Amino acid sequence: MSEQRRPRVMRTATVTGTERLTRDLVRVHLEGPDLTAIDPSEHTDRYVKLLFAPAGAAYAWPFDPDRIRDERPREQWPVTRTYTIRSLDPVAGRMALDFVVHGDEGLAGPWAAAARPGDGIGFHGPGGGWGPDPAADLHLLVGDESAAPAIAATLDALPHDARARVFLEVADATTHVPLRSTPGIEVTWVHRDEAGGRYGVALARAVREAGLPGGDVRAFVHGNADMIKDLRRYLFVEQGMPRDRVSISGYWRTGQDEDAWQAGKRDFVAAMEQEQDGPAPTPTA
Repeated sequence: MSEQRRPRVMRTATVTGTERLTRDLVRVHLEGPDLTAIDPSEHTDRYVKLLFAPAGAAYAWPFDPDRIRDERPREQWPVTRTYTIRSLDPVAGRMALDFVVHGDEGLAGPWAAAARPGDGIGFHGPGGGWGPDPAADLHLLVGDESAAPAIAATLDALPHDARARVFLEVADATTHVPLRSTPGIEVTWVHRDEAGGRYGVALARAVREAGLPGGDVRAFVHGNADMIKDLRRYLFVEQGMPRDRVSISGYWRTGQDEDAWQAGKRDFVAAMEQEQDGPAPTPTA
């Protein structure tokens, strides 16, 4: 008998307002009673999976995902888009999400750009499992715009005297994401327009050139999958950093939407690990 999948909880929130933080970044503020049911957490990488009708489908939120899956062909089923929570206050029932917007491209970005107070959205989650260790000597935080909310939330959660070294990739010098500033926080901005527009290449190079600091370093490295591949080799293979001190994962891959990336992520990770770590030793009798 196959194991029965645990049903995912569907939650709903309502837009209360939006902010245009940079040319490409929109923050959407949401409220609702479902948000008060979320357990408090110290994790700063918490994320939700927003539900959207696929392009061309003749329906919009609110909808019943199970009913649509029962009644419509697969290509019209709702799709999810994953976004890290910038801030969450379960007591007040409030949440903020940051969206990178590139015109009409995609589903979530255009929705955020057009969102108005009173609009609703459905989502699953939140998930997540990483947070900063206040006892660490230094936190190494690396990512692009997709990881910026988690990095910003991590900086907010650190003690005032904590040290953090941040490497954040954005489109250009006009699109810097708002971050907390203290004497112990050092931020290196990497601008894609100065590096030929390629995602992750200059970011990985900047981390390598800076070198890995000594002491008890905890790292959070998330974003473009090809950047992750390079920095995984650097941290684990070349520098021998303990793996239990690093949270590293590809949020997305150039040229793929979330559906395609999630479908192939397991194979990508398996191939990366085999290439960098070599085959597992053959058990001996």
